[in-house]
Amino acid sequence: MNLLIFFAILLSALSAEATIFASVRDTDGRSLRPGQEYYILPVTRGRGGGLSLAANGDRTCPLVVAQELSEVSPGLPLIFSPANPKDKFVKLSTDFNVRFSAATICVQPTVWRLGDVETASGRRYVTSGGAEGNPGLATVSNWFKIEKYGERDYKLVHCPSVCRFCKVVCGDVGVFVVGGRRWLGLRDEPFPVIFKSVHAPN
Repeated sequence: MNLLIFFAILLSALSAEATIFASVRDTDGRSLRPGQEYYILPVTRGRGGGLSLAANGDRTCPLVVAQELSEVSPGLPLIFSPANPKDKFVKLSTDFNVRFSAATICVQPTVWRLGDVETASGRRYVTSGGAEGNPGLATVSNWFKIEKYGERDYKLVHCPSVCRFCKVVCGDVGVFVVGGRRWLGLRDEPFPVIFKSVHAPN
């Protein structure tokens, strides 16, 4: 009897681990692949479109990740790069870099990073200017994760695991509505999203 209980617990643990590290799926049910282009779109209709980059305030660079105001705009394509270069798919709860597949006016990479705390508002926005790869202390602000949010939807999270001895900031990536724009940053309310392949087959 004890042996049966042991195997039941073992199978349950293996199943939970498989679920945690399952691949993220796009709107066609296909696993997200590193190096391919995707749009990140909101689950809720009527609250803006996909993601792009925009200047926030008087400072032009680095640009801040923003949500398009029009829900029919898919935004700019994005590419995911897992911390483990051997990963063939983008997996849940694992670290990755994300960058826009587009050129900007800033002489900086379009890789996402978590910006510093704003003095006036106390907010931390997601900006461009991060570095791709080289997981560790120097790049800890550049890593994000995808978690399940409900049955079919997802949310973006900043809680890097690439540096075991680092004190990291963890939180959901949500949307702040400021100055007539929708900006991505860390907040208590997550931003439910889906992923659409830019080059989905007809």
